[in-house]
Amino acid sequence: MTQPAVDPIHIAFLLFPNVTQLDLTGPAQVLSRLGNATIDLVAQSLDPVPTDAGFALLPTATFATARAPDILCVPGGFGTSDAIEHAATLAWVTKAAQQARWVTSVCTGSLILGAAGLLRGYRATTHWASHHLLDQFGAVPVRERIVFDRNRVTGGGVTAGIDFALALTAAIRGDDHARLVQLSLEYDPAPPFDAGSPGRAGDTIVARYQALAARSSTDREERMVAAAARLSALRAAL
Repeated sequence: MTQPAVDPIHIAFLLFPNVTQLDLTGPAQVLSRLGNATIDLVAQSLDPVPTDAGFALLPTATFATARAPDILCVPGGFGTSDAIEHAATLAWVTKAAQQARWVTSVCTGSLILGAAGLLRGYRATTHWASHHLLDQFGAVPVRERIVFDRNRVTGGGVTAGIDFALALTAAIRGDDHARLVQLSLEYDPAPPFDAGSPGRAGDTIVARYQALAARSSTDREERMVAAAARLSALRAAL
């Protein structure tokens, strides 16, 4: 039996140094099965881009050559602190968002959307450890795993990218197609530990994570606040 024809859809993922690779590869795996879909990994150049997992990903397009996406997806990671200070990165994200039907993020990718001025007045979520930074960019923080607000869709931390992508698949192709994709990936989570959120992990493990994160990015919060201030100054000047 032949499958019904579906409209083509083009997806662009921002790729930047020290991205959390699962923020990108998780939803990319799901969205690649939208049907009649193409994916680009977009970076400043075509040089390999290091991820936080110790291996690199290869861009397929550059900021200069990438075509307009139907879906823009911005992943997160510790590299977001540098990405929000990189003018060419924010310029491409802003341009791609203006052309996209869906403007989306996973994890702290929402802070890049925020730094580009794309979440002001929108409900949004992000990784639990960075949730308090959303309102710096005028977003309305929501503590949910997936948040839809008009054409903005944001996912929580890392593994939430798979759930986010299935929800977006359902919005685009319908629930039955999303269920088919979920089955094809045997996405049937049964984690060995119940420690996937701060409330269930307990204070000791939360504190250990926060200490590790602070050592990995000692000035992250200050840089986010500075990015928000730059955005406010730009808005005031317009």
